[in-house]
Amino acid sequence: MIQLQERREPSSFSLFNLGFRPFFLAGSISAVILIALWLVIYSQGYQPHYYNIGVYWHAHEMIFGFSMAIIAGFLLTAVRTWTNVQTPFGWSLGIIFLAWLIARILPAIGAIPDTFIAITDLLFIPLVALGIGLPIVRSKNYRNLLFIPLLTAFFIANLLMHLELLGVTEGTANLGIQLGLSLVIMVITIIGGRVIPFFTEKGVSGVSCKRLPLIEKLIIPATALWVISSLSGYTPAIALISAITGIMSLIRTTSWFDTRIFKVPLVWILQLSYAFITVGFFLYALSLYDLVSQSVAYHAFAAGGIGGLTLGMMARVSLGHTGRKLATGPMMISAFILMLIAALIRVCIDLLPFAYPTSLHISGALWCIAWMLFIIKYTPILIKPRIDGVYG
Repeated sequence: MIQLQERREPSSFSLFNLGFRPFFLAGSISAVILIALWLVIYSQGYQPHYYNIGVYWHAHEMIFGFSMAIIAGFLLTAVRTWTNVQTPFGWSLGIIFLAWLIARILPAIGAIPDTFIAITDLLFIPLVALGIGLPIVRSKNYRNLLFIPLLTAFFIANLLMHLELLGVTEGTANLGIQLGLSLVIMVITIIGGRVIPFFTEKGVSGVSCKRLPLIEKLIIPATALWVISSLSGYTPAIALISAITGIMSLIRTTSWFDTRIFKVPLVWILQLSYAFITVGFFLYALSLYDLVSQSVAYHAFAAGGIGGLTLGMMARVSLGHTGRKLATGPMMISAFILMLIAALIRVCIDLLPFAYPTSLHISGALWCIAWMLFIIKYTPILIKPRIDGVYG
């Protein structure tokens, strides 16, 4: 690690200068590969080598592969800003990234013991926790130690999946999926509350987002209670807490909203995508009484909330942390629109006048195209040094 005030000269290949670079690039590539493979699995009945259970592979990789890559990239970058202490870079960042990459590749290779696959995959989250924990402790920025227990909970969720798939336990894989997805939503609730109003005010001239102290004080504990209650299996309590959290999320998002955001794509993609999280809480409550399918609720969170927010956040953060102007052109505007359409189709899939597989493939194809546009636009940005010559 280095202190931020120490001068380092960036090289022409800067992929490992700061955490967002390798994880945003690899995460976006995995977003395309994982959904494209899942569409093949769904339509052809092919089962990946990953424990020979396709549905678990899809859920596991979208949560602990794709989503965790983006979370890791964001935290390894944001903690440096929050603490003014350098997070892993160079070879140390490369080791963390390699742990993630190997865990994605090993399941595709035959004759690899399942235990070795599990151990390799489980190694990644503790390395990320170490990478952000040391700067937080060194800077005494204890407020952000909140992310260490969150990463610990992610580790437990991943472990629950692996234990069942290894035959050690029974009935814990679905619990791990539920916990993992809920934790991603909690991370979005925490980080979204910090950065979306800030990015809105910085990005849209004259806009001032209202902060509602009571809502901000209650929504994170409410989301944590929702995460815990969702594991209990007690439907009335889960539905009530989910609805209450949804109401708080709705109040929060409307307090941020201003019609002027539609002048700035890097802002409206964040606010519109966060709205899917709000919808997800309400749909999840309804799904507990079979009024909508649970898959629809999950994909409001995943396709709309996680997909749209990661795409928008990565686009904005990558520009800001490479010294570039915070503006986007037709390619990324198209990507944002395609992502939102893909999410709407996936959430409304039971209402559309198409066969279910047709709608699923259309949504998946639009998702893949959106991420491919990001890859085309941002690969040079993520690989090359900052334009202002600063290391990072």
